[in-house]
Amino acid sequence: MDKFAGSLADALRGGWRLQARPEQLPPSGDDWNGWMILAGRGWGKTRTGAEWVKEMVETGDAGRIALVGPTAADVRDVMVEGESGILSISANSWLRPSYEPSKRRLTWPNGAQATCFSAEEGDRLRGPQHDLLWADELGAWDSPQLTWDMAAFGLRLGKHPRWLVTTTPKPVKIIRELMARADVIVTRGSTFDNEQNLAAPFIEAVKTRYEGTRLGRQELYAELLDDYQGALWLRETIDANRVAKFPFLKRVVVAIDPSGTRGNDDNGDEIGIIVAALGEDNCGYVLADESLKASPDEWARAAVTAYHRWSADRIVAERNFGGAMVEAVIRTADPSVPFKEVVASRGKAQRAEPVAALYEQGRVKHVGSFTELEDQMAAMTTSGYAGSGSPDRVDALVWALHELMIDPERRGLSLVAGGSNCIGAIAEAINRPGTGCFVMIGLGGRDEPEPEPSPDENYRMAKEAYARGALSGNDLQWFKAETLRREAKAKVVNRQ
Repeated sequence: MDKFAGSLADALRGGWRLQARPEQLPPSGDDWNGWMILAGRGWGKTRTGAEWVKEMVETGDAGRIALVGPTAADVRDVMVEGESGILSISANSWLRPSYEPSKRRLTWPNGAQATCFSAEEGDRLRGPQHDLLWADELGAWDSPQLTWDMAAFGLRLGKHPRWLVTTTPKPVKIIRELMARADVIVTRGSTFDNEQNLAAPFIEAVKTRYEGTRLGRQELYAELLDDYQGALWLRETIDANRVAKFPFLKRVVVAIDPSGTRGNDDNGDEIGIIVAALGEDNCGYVLADESLKASPDEWARAAVTAYHRWSADRIVAERNFGGAMVEAVIRTADPSVPFKEVVASRGKAQRAEPVAALYEQGRVKHVGSFTELEDQMAAMTTSGYAGSGSPDRVDALVWALHELMIDPERRGLSLVAGGSNCIGAIAEAINRPGTGCFVMIGLGGRDEPEPEPSPDENYRMAKEAYARGALSGNDLQWFKAETLRREAKAKVVNRQ
């Protein structure tokens, strides 16, 4: 009786079902388990989520609820205490919950409870059980797959446990997978669906600034874009280079990008482990993605197992985490494995650019599909990594292809450089196309070849090497400056 009276009072005050737009109301019927709202900024996602939780509690359909957001602050400031959060919309409700921030808990007078969880600490969802889940901004979660899996395992109470995702769409694996499920109802909407409730200056400003832009398509119109702006790899390029078989392999490496994780019980990143090879056609082939989150002993054994399975030539691993620890754990797993340590002297994006260039040239193939790796590749941009967490798989891929294709090309030249102005980074291989031989760049020092290439010829070859990924942009700029310097010096000599 109290529930009926309270619901009637809410309705007389103008309840949510009278105020909401049709698309903000939960789906009808019992043939769905999940409701996904992909909508632009200001559409009303938070209000819809909060009202759904409130209604499910008031009708007695939910008693143990999980509230999950990107961070603990997001859950508190948006989902619970925000202008459209649970506390705000329940201010005049007959069933207003009490909030205990220290316990991360909301408790309603009828005994229902909601617990707050951060996607930064997905493992905290391992133990609790729930009959309702509200996941906000799934596209912005760190380790979205891990956190979602832990939440889904706990969604097992009641007669029909259900979940709601409210998010601005981003091209991450878990969002695409949930959208494709038959038991999931997807609601789409743009910022402008809620225009009457948004400030007019805001609407004018975002239209002027973002209308027609990629960011506007994602953040305002909620389009699920497959690629990030400035992405080094386009999905269509990866798909175009996908094959089912590979030729005779001249060389195989297992590359490791270690992280600081101690295993599944901490919040560290996965360890990237990629197997790649150089074929007899001089193309690179990505053979396997063995990445995992595990203890050093476990991932070392996984890498060594991949080494033997693919009859690899060596294991390559980045030194950055733990110094000599990486080699030590590999040697513990198998002392006989050839091992090479590499050190990152440049940023991730700069390191990845020449590898991305190889894909554009059709020189790297994926043998099969590697969903997690390809998601990370699509999120690697010229400005850095735009995805969640760390691009561990991409880093391992980059190290593998550097070892197989880029570094050997650079080592192909015994370059002679003289003079105090020589920069070590320029001592790279410049392959004269079509001749099958290498040229030497003389900088006014000893043992220069005869005849020495002209400054213009040097710069032309440097540009060709940059296009192939053998030189960085900084190296190319140095060559340009050196060319101008030498031309100026030649003019002075000629006048004398």
